[in-house]
Amino acid sequence: MLKLGNITLDVPFYQAPLSGYTDRAMRVLAHEYGAPLAYTGVILAKIALHKKAFNRLYFKPRTDEGLVGAQILGGDPETMAEAAAAFSNVGFDLIDLNFACPAPKVLRRYSGGYLLKEPETAIKIIRLVRDSVSCPVTIKLRAGFDKSQESMDKLQQICQGAVAEGVDALIIHGRSVKELYRDRADWEIVSDIKRHFPNTTIIGSGDLMNPETIVERIKTSGLDGVIIARGAIGNPWIFNETRALWEGRSKPERPDLTEQGEVYLRHYEMIAESRPMLKGVRYFRKFAVGYSKHHPERKKVQSDLIAAKTRDDLYTAVKKWYGVG
Repeated sequence: MLKLGNITLDVPFYQAPLSGYTDRAMRVLAHEYGAPLAYTGVILAKIALHKKAFNRLYFKPRTDEGLVGAQILGGDPETMAEAAAAFSNVGFDLIDLNFACPAPKVLRRYSGGYLLKEPETAIKIIRLVRDSVSCPVTIKLRAGFDKSQESMDKLQQICQGAVAEGVDALIIHGRSVKELYRDRADWEIVSDIKRHFPNTTIIGSGDLMNPETIVERIKTSGLDGVIIARGAIGNPWIFNETRALWEGRSKPERPDLTEQGEVYLRHYEMIAESRPMLKGVRYFRKFAVGYSKHHPERKKVQSDLIAAKTRDDLYTAVKKWYGVG
């Protein structure tokens, strides 16, 4: 089990927020295949200041998604608090504060991973958000802005402040902001934070691409749980596979081509509900890489799926390789 404030998950893992990926479609499939919790992709906090735009947003959670958290991004404490309250009020079950994003455009706006350089601002954001909502609040961090001792000291300061302000969990990716996604995630840094704060829920992130690795990390890291990020792209089955291994059961067989094709098309159709056809097909291409990994003709399948320009093209490709559609 994994406790996040007043919410208890029945397994110690869930779907991570992924910018540009974890929309409603991905959340629905994650939930159906065993994720006890899923998140939005990162959302700019300032959207909450624009009431008309906020009220038209299509990502508001629905009952078929299960538990859903909203991850918000910004550098102004008051705006972050207002956004947290707005997302809580429309039905999100948890709020996650992004102090981890390494994208240059985010860092230039003094948000995301930049806040690892500004402990006082980060802690003020946590304090104001914690005061503005009654739902669980978690924070997403990286293992420092860079690998310097000064950066490690600031990370420690933020963690101490977060614990003092009553944050419900710290989610830590085992790379610094400067490392982006290069090299391997350093799980020892994350485990060390758990040793410093044994009574706080600490969750790890980084390089969890298959159920065997996920279960091994949970068992050996000393952490309370993990989040599954890139490993779930085009692979909702990772959740029921991980559940089976965690519960001591045999890992289910890989889905047959029929199931793969059906899930692929269902994923696309949910995306198409909120996007014009051409935009929906283009947007969906990035999921093709993940889905095609399960096919014995991976490269050929991926090539045909990415080449699709219209809904008919997409269905033709799926019919060719999966026999459905």
